[in-house]
This record gives sequence, structure tokens and C-alpha cells, in this order.
Amino acid sequence: MTDEWSTFGVDLHLDLTAGRVGGEGVRAALERSLREAIRDGRLTTGALLPATRVLASELGLSRGTVSAAYDQLVAEGYLIARHGSGTRVAEIARPEPRATRGTPRPPRHDLRPGTPDVGSFPVAAWLSASRRALGSAPPAAFAYGDSRGRPELRAALADYLGRARGVDASPGRIVVTAGYVQALTLLAHALREGAFALEDPGLPFHREVLRFNGRDVRPLRVDAEGADPASLPADVAAAVVTPAHQYPTGVTLHPERRRALVAWARATDAVVVEDDYDGEFRYDRQPVGALQGTAPDSVVYIGTASKTLAPGVRLAWMVLPGRLVEPVMRAKRLTDFQSEALGQLTLAEFITSHAYDRHVRASRGRYRRRRDLLLSELEGYSLEGVAAGQHVLLGLPPGAPPEAQLLRRASARGLAFGLLGEHWHEPSAAPRTGLVIGYGTPRDGAFPSAVAELSALLGDEAGG
Repeated sequence: MTDEWSTFGVDLHLDLTAGRVGGEGVRAALERSLREAIRDGRLTTGALLPATRVLASELGLSRGTVSAAYDQLVAEGYLIARHGSGTRVAEIARPEPRATRGTPRPPRHDLRPGTPDVGSFPVAAWLSASRRALGSAPPAAFAYGDSRGRPELRAALADYLGRARGVDASPGRIVVTAGYVQALTLLAHALREGAFALEDPGLPFHREVLRFNGRDVRPLRVDAEGADPASLPADVAAAVVTPAHQYPTGVTLHPERRRALVAWARATDAVVVEDDYDGEFRYDRQPVGALQGTAPDSVVYIGTASKTLAPGVRLAWMVLPGRLVEPVMRAKRLTDFQSEALGQLTLAEFITSHAYDRHVRASRGRYRRRRDLLLSELEGYSLEGVAAGQHVLLGLPPGAPPEAQLLRRASARGLAFGLLGEHWHEPSAAPRTGLVIGYGTPRDGAFPSAVAELSALLGDEAGG
């Protein structure tokens, strides 16, 4: 007998052939196959099995064979049979799934940077937007389409970015991607030969992305005024910067540096890649407008839903100089052809109904309160960066324990945060150290205890 599929509401693969070379009978094969399905979790606790008549018909067995197999598994404790309610899977002790064995448990107090409070994702508003968008979507929305993205989303983004971020955008120059990393990857393929300059310190993963895609990476020095164009090497085709809120130092790009970067790009036929990291989240004043608005011919603007909504949305957008639209579209076509359309339609509706604005404003208030609490609890420590975003940099004084030692002691308390030393292009020669404290990840109810644990750790270190 070959492998069969039992289709009692859901598909379940029952292998009735493996192991029968030694003379295993068909009833024993059925018992074994059901037993294995229960042990490995394919049949979960409480799952209803088909009636013996139905399963016998689907597997081409006699009803008596199936009944005997059920009776044996009931006797062994794998199944429970009750008159009138059918035969169900009993609760048994199962081995830990392989995927989770040896994987570290998430920290009790998570102050790692880079992730928003995903628990505040606007589920109800997103669902409403999805229903409206899909209910009115044309049939073409479900077919292959423009590699730049759905026209509804590109039009919504052009309006929103111009209004809220000062971006000079037209729908034809916008390309929708599956997150910031894909946007960076497309640029690695589309731009002329030459290295990419990335901020130092900056996110190490972005350096890995570019190197994986065959591009050399050069450090772009960051100081109290942001990225310093004077440190750009001669062989650079693109300088990637975070003007609104530099990660991880938290500084904003000085106006003179903004002008100097644009002048450098025009003089060298290079481009500035503006990662609008935390651009919407400024707490002490109106957010600084995008650099791209001052030089749309020389700046590639990249925005993403990862920090404003959630990383799981997997949607980002590039606003390109006209000359780069076709090279980027070609790279897009040759990688994944197009980003998925249903999320794009939903995000377009979410933006045009102003639900996006309302969510950003609510998030801005939430993160501002968290930042205020963090600063009040850590009064007296050197907290760097402007009042913006979802992280702060806590500089370590001379004589402080090494970062790795602090991290080990924090881990013992169930506390996690980022380390400045990991962000330098040459970590072994890091000019200074510090802790990168994120205040986006924990839920509102968990944040005060996480801050208290951080304060206690720092107090213990100071006292020791």
C-alpha cells in the first residue's frame, strides 16, 4: 500500500508502507503512523479524528482494521473515545520541538534598540483598511504588475511624504520594496561602480548586506554634528546617512553638513542615500525635513513601515532621482519582480484615510513618555542624542567596566540592551564605548520594570 492522505477537514499524511518490510501488518502500520503523528505534533491535543467508516473509506481499509487501531491507541493513552463526541487526541508529553532546542530565551527586560512596540500595532484599523482596499481593488491588482509597486500606494506615498517629510516625490520615481534591506540591495546592483560609505558608528548588518552584494564599504566618520563629508574617500559611489536621527549616536545632521553632502554628490556624480531612520519621531520640536527635498537629483530617499508600524509589514519605499528609476526597476525585476500587492493596497488605504497619521501621532506620544521616564530614572548619567526616535546612547565614563562585562551581568538579571562598541567599523579599535538603550520594544506595562532593572544594574556597577 502506498502513502495515503486522510482528508477529514485537514490533510494528514499517514505512511502505511515504511517499516513493513519485516512483515508489519496493515493495522500495525496504521497504529504506528497515527502514533507518530501524535508524538510529533501533527495531530495536536484535542484534534478530532474521522469516524472509522470515513477513514477506512479514504485509506481503502476495512472498518474493522481502523476500529482495532483506534482501540489500541485508546488503550495506550494516545486517544480518547467518548460516546457522542467521537475520538480525539489525548494530552501527552511531547519532546521539545527541534527548532527551539538550545535557542536562547527572550530577556525578561528587553531594552534592545531597533524594534518598535509591535504590541501596539493598530490591528483593528489595519483590518478595516484591508477590507476597504480589497473590496474595491481592481482584478489587475491580483496579477503581475509594475515592478515599482502598486500605483495606489505610490500615489499615497507621494502625497504623504511631501506633506509630512518635505520629500520631493512623484509616483513615477517611487519604488516599493520588501523592507530597507532590499532597498539597499537594489542600490548595490543599480549604482555605478565604487564603494559605499556608511556611518561610523552605524548598524553592522547594513555593512554585511552591501558586502554580500559585492560592494566595498568605507567608514564615514560621525561626530556631534553627524556624518562628516570631509571624511569621504575618493572612490565612493554612495554615502548612506541617517540625517534625522543618527543610529546609534542619536545626533542630527548639521545644516552645513547637509549642504556639504549634496555639494559632494553633485561634484563627484555620486549619490547620497538618505535612510530616514526615526524621521517621524521628534519630541522637542517639529521633525527635521528630509534632506532629499533640497536635492532630489542627488539624494535617494528610503523610508520604511518597520518603525512606524511593525517590521512584519515588510514594506519600504525609495524615492529616486529620475536617472536611477530604470536601473533600480531592472534590479527589482531580476530579484523578486514585484513586492506583494495586498499589503500595498492596505497601506495605501491606511495612509489616504489618515489612519497612518493618527497611529504615528499616538506612537510619538507613547515613545516620548517612555524616553522621559528613562531620562528621569537615569538622571546623572551621560545620555546622548536629541529628543527623538526609539533609542538613546548612554556613554560610559572612564574606568567603567568593559561593555561585554556589563552585558554579561545584565544578562544574569534578564536584561538586554545594545553595545556601542559593536557598531564601529573596527570594533577592536573602538574610540569609545557606551550602551545603546532602546525604548520601543517593551509593552507599556513592562517598560517601567525594565528601566528600574537597568537603573539598578548601573547603580550596582557605580557602587562596586
